[in-house]
Amino acid sequence: MRGPLYEQEYRPQFSGHETFPLRYGWLKKAFDAVAETDTDKENKSVFLGEDAIARFGVGKNMVASMRHWANAAGIIEEPQGSQVIRRAELGEKLFGDGGLDPYMEHPSTLWLIHWLLASRPTKTTWFWAFNHFPAVAFERDHLEKGLLRLANERGWGRVANKTVENDVSCFIRTYVAQRPKGHSGHDDALESPLTELGLIKAVGKGSFRFVRGPKSTLGNGVFVYALLDFWGRRSSTAHATATLSFEAIAQEPGGPGRVFLLDENDVADRLVDLEDVTGGALRWSEATGLRQVVRDPGKELSDPLSYVDADYAAPVQWEAA
Repeated sequence: MRGPLYEQEYRPQFSGHETFPLRYGWLKKAFDAVAETDTDKENKSVFLGEDAIARFGVGKNMVASMRHWANAAGIIEEPQGSQVIRRAELGEKLFGDGGLDPYMEHPSTLWLIHWLLASRPTKTTWFWAFNHFPAVAFERDHLEKGLLRLANERGWGRVANKTVENDVSCFIRTYVAQRPKGHSGHDDALESPLTELGLIKAVGKGSFRFVRGPKSTLGNGVFVYALLDFWGRRSSTAHATATLSFEAIAQEPGGPGRVFLLDENDVADRLVDLEDVTGGALRWSEATGLRQVVRDPGKELSDPLSYVDADYAAPVQWEAA
């Protein structure tokens, strides 16, 4: 239950975003730029140099931030040791020719991005906050002190207080709409699209709370994708494993229950629908007193990402913020 942050070889990441949260339009711009150049033998220059500043119409630091978020959100990928940046499967599905949501107008897109940011330990603050932080209500410095304490306990070297402070600030701005200040406009107040998910609410100056409970805009297709993604990463033999316990799905770090801030009843309600969503490939079972998801060996699972298609075909209504 301790999760990947406690593995001996884990290396934390508290930077890369240049203090800018993800902004509207950035992922599509990054995807399009890579799509135009990923047939080249070396295209890493797409985010470098003066031509990148002109291409994206923002400053050097923002270009670096855009690249960071596109990688973290699974829109592009940069294989280690390669000089080629490529379009990732999710990026192609959302923003490619005939993509499901080129303008990021559908909540399923935001849930997918949130899942990729918070279910993997790559972004330390994101993973720890959603999967390990024990409180519902918190203040900014609670997160900072908790992360610094974790860094000290784990022996992570060179973790500066200011770096963690900047990362926590970026984390909060990713999920909480900022009140306009002075002459700043509405776009600055809603700089990150993930604020629309309502996962974290401001409850006073410098005080916030995680919003646990049902998520009406979270489609069953995205939930099934997240479940299979979690199952597949949970162990190297996951595909040979016939069952996954309710406790793992609802409570384990990196699982759907934690990342989507679902109560156990909400998770159970989702699991009841698995058989219909997956055509019988997965089913919910409470036989012999064990609550678990069971794979049917006689029915083939589709590609995990294919299950989200049905969510985009169904009409949705945003929750009141």
